[in-house]
Amino acid sequence: MADQNRPRPFMPLIGSGGHGWGQNFAISREKPQHFRATLMRLMTYLLPYKWALTFVMLSSIIGTLFSIFGPRIMGIITTQLYQGFLHKMHGLPGINFMVIEHWLFILSALYVISALFNYLPRYLMAHVTQKSVFDLRQQLDHKLSRLPVSYFDTHPHGDILSRFVNDFDNISSTLQQSLTQIIQALITFIGVIVMMLTISPLMTLTVFLTLPLSFYFTRIIAKRAQKYFALRQSILGQLNGHIEEMYTGHHVIKAFAREHDAIRHFDEVNEQLYEASWKAQFMTSIIMPLMTFISNLGYVFVSVTGAILVTQRRLQIGDILAFIQYARQFSQPINQLSGISNVIQSTMASAERVFDLLDAPEESSLSSLSSLSSLTEITSVNPIQGHVQFDHVSFGYTPHHLIIQDFTLDVEPGQMIAIVGPTGAGKTTVVNLLMRFYDVTQGSIRIDGIDIRHMGRDDLHQLLGMVLQDTWLFHGTIRENIAYGKPGAPDSAIIAAAQQAQADHFIRTLPQGYDTVLNEEAINISGGQKQLLTIARAILADPPILILDEATSNVDTRTELLIQRAMDQLLKGRTSFVIAHRLSTIHHADRIVVMNAGSIVEQGTHHELLRRRGFYWDLYHSQYQTAPSSLTSSSPGTSTEAF
Repeated sequence: MADQNRPRPFMPLIGSGGHGWGQNFAISREKPQHFRATLMRLMTYLLPYKWALTFVMLSSIIGTLFSIFGPRIMGIITTQLYQGFLHKMHGLPGINFMVIEHWLFILSALYVISALFNYLPRYLMAHVTQKSVFDLRQQLDHKLSRLPVSYFDTHPHGDILSRFVNDFDNISSTLQQSLTQIIQALITFIGVIVMMLTISPLMTLTVFLTLPLSFYFTRIIAKRAQKYFALRQSILGQLNGHIEEMYTGHHVIKAFAREHDAIRHFDEVNEQLYEASWKAQFMTSIIMPLMTFISNLGYVFVSVTGAILVTQRRLQIGDILAFIQYARQFSQPINQLSGISNVIQSTMASAERVFDLLDAPEESSLSSLSSLSSLTEITSVNPIQGHVQFDHVSFGYTPHHLIIQDFTLDVEPGQMIAIVGPTGAGKTTVVNLLMRFYDVTQGSIRIDGIDIRHMGRDDLHQLLGMVLQDTWLFHGTIRENIAYGKPGAPDSAIIAAAQQAQADHFIRTLPQGYDTVLNEEAINISGGQKQLLTIARAILADPPILILDEATSNVDTRTELLIQRAMDQLLKGRTSFVIAHRLSTIHHADRIVVMNAGSIVEQGTHHELLRRRGFYWDLYHSQYQTAPSSLTSSSPGTSTEAF
């Protein structure tokens, strides 16, 4: 079992994001700490595709420019139709369809070219973005394999998963859409202003007069809506957390008949979510009608001003039509850039979180002392015998709080060492130090006289095999799970390992046998069967040193006896460390090391320790009697051999 003193990660429950305006408001609360530096670093992942990006920018500019000329040409066509109609009314030659056909051909060509140049950058940007995010995700995946165990012990697992999934999705969608949108919005904004000025500076001024009104109301409504969206996200997280608890603990809920309490709590949180959501949506739903009203108000001013200018023959009727279309386009890039700014803020925050993980200190695969000794170099002279020495080892997960203090232990090759003690005594910490998940604070650990800090971690781990109390099996076949510790092992070796671990019988009773696919968390087999497979995996790996951390805790008594027989054969000639709480499983150990508060308080064989009537005697009798030694009436001379 894990030590109580070991730092444990907090597992947050993450709620889902909103949509539309709500999403912008919700994510805008997360601001990057170093916006410019993060942006520049993110852009470096796009540099290998600079020529594609250059084409994206040029295509976006060309496509936007061509679309901007459309309303102007439509205005010319409208003027030609209107003037032709007036000429016909006065007996003059009517509509010149040749001219109109000419302009219609130009307009069609403009829209076709614009559509083509607007499609190409989106297609290329999707390719560039996915390749860039692929490179970044691959880099982060490799980084995770190089992080020390201490990083995962001190950082929330849910937060790490969120960086790998949610933050990457955020970065990917933003890079794919925002770059082309920014270019198109800027070109549209500038181009529309230029075209409006060429038609009528006076009407352009009229349009600009409505901008402060739009900005004012948008800011007021957005500020109030953001409060409700923040509240909604918080309540949504509570609701998700409640649902997850109810789902994972539904057996306990049913066992204690607390279904009504669970439903009542859900209804309360759901009601709070409803109140916050409708208020947020109501506030944001006001924006579009309000903007439409302000825009229509601007169109009224433009129409009145344009009508006056037409009567004064300073404008053509087609110019007013073109100007109204430009006025409609004028507000679009403003709203677009406003929305993109929120998205970019959130994306930079996501990128910052990813880069923080990439910059985390790594666990060096090399030795931490002098030069690296490879496994080949170590075993080329003499094969590993399994002589393990802990020499005055001290260690603490935090600098000012030592968990292991002056721990000294000499284990001869082939010995079985059982480590026992109360929860929090430091048993699992000793194993973590041997595996070099953590480096010792003081002292040293040696295997065959070689300090493990002189070995590479990968080489060290090839010498050690582990079977943990918490089983870990991945989504795949039983055959693949057993062969995980020895890739490429033949079927005969896999089956032999399963037979030795007493797992072959139950495997063959499954519909597909060794080809049975284990689902998520391997819930289609029992807990004891999972443990049997992990033991088979360790047997197949065939390491010179074995570590068993409560390896038989999840199996029944009969299966435990069968496994124990297999273990007796497996452990012959191997150095092994067995962490056990059920003391009945370690009677036959060559030596039992009793730990308390990070130190060795006793060591010896099972019978030797019982005769001493010390700490181990108390532990042993507490499992088989109702009172410890201090409460029994047994005399010091009473024999304990029966136990």
